[in-house]
Amino acid sequence: MRLDGDQAVPLRRDWTGWLFVLFAVAAIAGVLHASHPTQDTRHAHQRPVAPPADVVPVVQPMELAPVTEADARAQNAEVALVTRGFVAARPFAYAGGGDAKARARDCLAAAMLYEAGDDARGQQAVGQVVINRARHPAFPKSICGVVFQGSERTTGCQFTFTCDGALNRRYSDAAWQRARNNADLMLSGTTYPPVGLATHYHTDWVRPYWSDSLEKIAVVDTHLFFRWPGFWGTPGAFRGAVSGADGPVAKLAAISPLHAAALGLPAELAPVDAKAEVGSAQVLPGAGEKAGRDTIYVQLDRRAAPESFVTTALRLCGERPYCKFMGWTNPVLKPESDAMSDTQRAAMTFSYLRDDKAGFEKALWNCSEYKRDDTRQCMKR
Repeated sequence: MRLDGDQAVPLRRDWTGWLFVLFAVAAIAGVLHASHPTQDTRHAHQRPVAPPADVVPVVQPMELAPVTEADARAQNAEVALVTRGFVAARPFAYAGGGDAKARARDCLAAAMLYEAGDDARGQQAVGQVVINRARHPAFPKSICGVVFQGSERTTGCQFTFTCDGALNRRYSDAAWQRARNNADLMLSGTTYPPVGLATHYHTDWVRPYWSDSLEKIAVVDTHLFFRWPGFWGTPGAFRGAVSGADGPVAKLAAISPLHAAALGLPAELAPVDAKAEVGSAQVLPGAGEKAGRDTIYVQLDRRAAPESFVTTALRLCGERPYCKFMGWTNPVLKPESDAMSDTQRAAMTFSYLRDDKAGFEKALWNCSEYKRDDTRQCMKR
């Protein structure tokens, strides 16, 4: 017993030393493993981290590639629909109330109506994109700010109706009220899941340059909806606080009494008598077989922005179901009747034709006088 005991003491000391060495080696290996994990471990524990604020994507203007409508449709159809990671937007509740919420509603309603027409589904799709943008750090942080972003410039507006004169053409009171009702619902939690977290859209007959850098995630009728790839198209990017204090917008004063009142303007602009001369405008009523097919000849201000010609045409055409509008910046070459010379016709600066019966509406510019980004807006010479 004593011998065994005497021999056991040095054995215990030896194992203690070996255990110390083994623990030391294990500790070093653990440190190395933490510093250089295997590929499988790294993927198993990796979590998506938001990029720093200075890499927020830049919002590109709506510049269109010079392709025909048929080619645009074919090219758009070739772009695959991305269904991976598709997520519907969370319900949105406007933070403010009173007049601020009413102004936000009218901004949203205008976008829904003038972008999608009197169509509930299309309006909801547009409304969802506006709300998605307001939540995203790449866009203004208010409903009206999103809708009218870039509208102060002749190019760069994000929603074309805000800078092409479309607001001068009125929808019926009933259509306007339906759009306002739909906007109210979306500011109170209604969502439109089919477009997910889309921040961009366009019709299938055009090809914006930005469309190649985004992911197509939804199709609603003839409209295609897109999100940014990577983090900026995921729910984590849509966490921005949206202002609940929308202010007035001058461009809405004509259709929104709340915006007009906040700016100290009349609640509604006085209607324009399109049959009277306005400046150097001249109206030639159609007769005989052309009865009801009026033509308006106008001398245009050369200093005015070319987009303002659309506004002038819409105001002077008024509610006519058919209206042909032609304008010249050169007063010498402006004709007084349809009997114009080839020189006068070639000098025409701008034309607008509306034919409600045929479902046709078109505005064209003389692109040798005013360059257009979209060549389809150029008169054929």
